[in-house]
Amino acid sequence: MKLSSGTIRLIIPAASLALLLAAVFYMQPRAMSYTGLNLLFNLAVPIALATIAQMLIMSVNDLDLSMGTFVSFCACVAATVLQTSPLLGVLIFIGAIAAYAGMGVLIHVRELPSIVVTLGMSFVWGGLAVLILPSPGGTAPSWARAIMTAKPPLVPMAIVASILIAAVTHYIVMRSSFGVLMRGTGGNDRSVERAGWSVIGIRAATYALAGLFAILAGIALVGLTTSADANIALRYTLLSIAGVILGGGEFVGGKVSPIGAVIGALTLTLAGSFLSFMRISPDWQIGAQGAILIVVLALRLALNRLEKREKHQ
Repeated sequence: MKLSSGTIRLIIPAASLALLLAAVFYMQPRAMSYTGLNLLFNLAVPIALATIAQMLIMSVNDLDLSMGTFVSFCACVAATVLQTSPLLGVLIFIGAIAAYAGMGVLIHVRELPSIVVTLGMSFVWGGLAVLILPSPGGTAPSWARAIMTAKPPLVPMAIVASILIAAVTHYIVMRSSFGVLMRGTGGNDRSVERAGWSVIGIRAATYALAGLFAILAGIALVGLTTSADANIALRYTLLSIAGVILGGGEFVGGKVSPIGAVIGALTLTLAGSFLSFMRISPDWQIGAQGAILIVVLALRLALNRLEKREKHQ
């Protein structure tokens, strides 16, 4: 039985997550419980939301190097302005989404490299985060804290939320007409334009949607940590890119997998706990996570080559 490319994109990340989870349960059997799973995947939700945001940007062949600083900025707003003046906080978030949409338009109209523009914006978001919250502090909105610490039956909130994020984004990206246009823009924007659609509009909407998911990541992070810091999510830039690639996405061609991206985010979250159980120093953990990513990508490349060889036969 021949597997579709979409199925192959999901096999590797799913197998990676299953193997890591089995290894963690073997080393720490007490993790095989409601409380244990909750601790393992506690920070998975904000990482998954940031990964989805990055995936949307990558679906139109761009890359966002400001993701970490933008999530940090959103966390600072959520822990301060959104807490004390909800209406003003919402207006700031709407302005941030508009800025993201404008960034997408600027990149397309001026034909600028997305890496350069987003890298420049990372300094803007970082500076704004420091202005809003010069030192660690703030308070999480009570409703955000309540949502992130909720205890649904059977499985922890982090897993329930991850499944919900995967389902919603799968519908948006893979089933809706907007998702088709978005991926079409990443695959061949000239064909989309010849069909009568506005590529500028599609890019602006894609960037705006990415900004919305990044804002949700910042709010979710504050809901878990109860406070914020201007540097609280700097690692999310690399984690989000790694999560998309690990989940079967590619840098070009509009080839992305929302479900795979969420699984990739869960895998990266679990990798940190796995390396801690192996008593690997935190100084080496980032390098070890990179090694895991390289191994997974090598396996995916081997499967892709096998698939191409079968097609030619």
